[in-house]
Amino acid sequence: MAEQNGEITEEKIDELKKRLHVVWKPRRPYFNTQVTKDAIRHFCDGIGDTNPFYTDEDYVRKSEHGVFIAPPCFLYSVYWAAQGRGMPGIHAWHSGNDWEFYLPLVEGDSLTYTNELVDVQVKKSEMAGTTVIQYHDIRYYNQREELVAKALDWVVRAGRQSSRDRGKYADIGLATYTPPEIKKIYADYDAEEIRGANPRYWEGVEPEDKLTPVVKGPLSRRDIYAWLIGAGSPFMRAHGLALSFLKRHPGTDMADSQTGIADVPELVHMEDTRAQEIGLPGAYDYGCQRISWLGNLLTNWMGDDGFVKRLKGSLRRFNMVGDTTWCQGKVIKKYVENGEHLVDIDCWAENQRGEVTLSGPATVRLPTKETARK
Repeated sequence: MAEQNGEITEEKIDELKKRLHVVWKPRRPYFNTQVTKDAIRHFCDGIGDTNPFYTDEDYVRKSEHGVFIAPPCFLYSVYWAAQGRGMPGIHAWHSGNDWEFYLPLVEGDSLTYTNELVDVQVKKSEMAGTTVIQYHDIRYYNQREELVAKALDWVVRAGRQSSRDRGKYADIGLATYTPPEIKKIYADYDAEEIRGANPRYWEGVEPEDKLTPVVKGPLSRRDIYAWLIGAGSPFMRAHGLALSFLKRHPGTDMADSQTGIADVPELVHMEDTRAQEIGLPGAYDYGCQRISWLGNLLTNWMGDDGFVKRLKGSLRRFNMVGDTTWCQGKVIKKYVENGEHLVDIDCWAENQRGEVTLSGPATVRLPTKETARK
């Protein structure tokens, strides 16, 4: 049984620090281990990505590439870069990732990963008093042992009781919409643009260019379940497998204070009562899910021949069930570096209240007209 009112102590911090710079490798696969057309399609279904480059076999086979290439954030389905290992009974909020991508994820690739705790910081939080921010360096390798990507992950750890008692988010009202507002949201869906096989050349991009927004929402539990189907989960295992996991990782369950029934801590994303245990008014999305929406924004814009080199997502506010998110971006600069034609983009996600819930820079490599003529 989990430590329901566990709070951060010096002993727990010292125990966590013993994990610093120990490279951890998986005991068993997390979820996906191979890049396949089905795995890619399931992931894209989970984030609402309709790009035919990832989901339409006829389109892919007839393209210049001829094989499926996964979107960059597909790596979340190989291993969530949202890991707060250690400190059982202390809730972990995924707070951001800084991704660097080096190689495409090509159909047939087999992938592995490592995880290293690289920093532990103790801070004071308005929401939960004493908190710990832990940083992990997560690296992904293909079957040739080539580094295909790495992610710096950071999570905030806080006692559940402290978070609930402070009630920082208690005044957030759940979203409601008028019929015209819903109609406007649906119109924004219809206005989305997928560049696809029409190359976006580096020469045609200029600073201040805006990316066509990608809308996600109003967020429903259906959207959250679809995410889990496509991206997997570190905790969602059935019956004896779940008990075996809990025996190896005591304290990773979370009991409902009203019923006493213990279940996975991920139920904060699905059940209002569980979210209220940690001081939130209701269920909310996954951080990996929302950062993947920014990936969707970038791949829509760049076209089939672009490549995302970097995506940093800093999660700034909770995205509650019922909220609507507009993923947006603006070109900051274009330049050539090491022979690559690059574009820096400022990305963010904004909700129906006008609040920025996610922000971060991105860098995309684009084709040029000169290379296209060769």
